[in-house]
Amino acid sequence: MIDHDRLFKELLTTFFVEFLELFFPEVVAYIERDTLEFLDKEVFSDVTSGERYEADIIVKTRFQEQETFFLIHTENQAQYQANFSQRMFRYFSRLSEKYGLSVYPIAVLSFDTPKTLQPNSYQVAFPNKVVLDFNYDIIQLNRLNWRDFLKQENPVAAALMAKMNIAKQERRQVKLECLRLLATLRLDPARMKLISGFVDTYLRLSTAEEKLFQADIARIEANQQEVVMQIVTSWMEEGLNQGLQRGKLEEAIALIWRQLQRRIGEIQRFPLL
Repeated sequence: MIDHDRLFKELLTTFFVEFLELFFPEVVAYIERDTLEFLDKEVFSDVTSGERYEADIIVKTRFQEQETFFLIHTENQAQYQANFSQRMFRYFSRLSEKYGLSVYPIAVLSFDTPKTLQPNSYQVAFPNKVVLDFNYDIIQLNRLNWRDFLKQENPVAAALMAKMNIAKQERRQVKLECLRLLATLRLDPARMKLISGFVDTYLRLSTAEEKLFQADIARIEANQQEVVMQIVTSWMEEGLNQGLQRGKLEEAIALIWRQLQRRIGEIQRFPLL
């Protein structure tokens, strides 16, 4: 099973400023970047349901040219939840109470369905007045068009395109475009591996798609092709190591065989003795 929370936390904590630059440039304009501080995760208990929730990412930062700090709370939601807006308000109120600071709330909605526009507010109202009108920003990935991010020289764009609104027949094209964008960013190996692993996790191709994907790589620019092939080779090696570590010899052999066929064409396969 995919650990969605871990993948998104790794991505957004590593590239938090780039995340804000991509989706919230107006926020970047008034923060002091060198004051960013990631706070320990907060665990909240819901006494009504008996469940415990963890706020995903909490960043403390300072307003430019001021001594005033505030919090940015970013929550990834990988599964649809009917009362999510209420939970966002609970996080907001408890963080505000604990730290005594203003809180800027952001929700990244990364579930596949539903694709209907999700609410970004929580309201408590009576017939004669509105007592509470809480609003937060949302990034609903399944409503974003991946083509709108092709020219964004941003590592978060390279990763999150893999979770945007993608038609089934576009999967390998999007995977290639993610890697092409990644190849232009010149990141260090660790950060490149983080993003390429994110893309590969969410855009796993079938055997037929993989074969066409290899042909697609052969048609891109030479300088990008070299980087993309390095990434794909690292995926192959990682998959091989995992197969061997788990004792899945047949899986490892099948992986090697597919790579041989891609490189030298159809060859006859003899059964193992």
